[in-house]
Amino acid sequence: MKIHELSPAPGSLKDRKRIGRGIGSGQGKTAGKGHKGQKARSGGGVRPGFEGGQMPLSRRVPKRGFNNIFAAKYASVNVSRLDIFENGATVDAKALIEKGIIKKSFDGLKLLGGGELSRKLTVKAVKFSETAKAKIEAAGGKAEVV
Repeated sequence: MKIHELSPAPGSLKDRKRIGRGIGSGQGKTAGKGHKGQKARSGGGVRPGFEGGQMPLSRRVPKRGFNNIFAAKYASVNVSRLDIFENGATVDAKALIEKGIIKKSFDGLKLLGGGELSRKLTVKAVKFSETAKAKIEAAGGKAEVV
């Protein structure tokens, strides 16, 4: 097969709607916009969240507290999840993503002390809880802060 012989699968390509090209086109006269009204006008329509003048949901719902948009978000993993690695393995965010334990590492990996660890591992993470560090070292491994 050559590049000039390639073509899309049958039925996968549709012709675009040619709007406002006369009555015979099926999209003539009002061009699919109906009769009059805000959405029929040039540049018409409403912004996202507009509810026709009613107080929008985003303003009706009470706000509480403070949401720090600059806060670091960590992918947290309990030490019990690390038992799937072989003895002597080096565990970091990349290895955990490959094994499917976490989906993405966000601002770094944080190890928590939930469960037990029976393997000797070298764990590289941004943060460790005190119990996680103790359990990794008790199993004969190393907890390295990256």
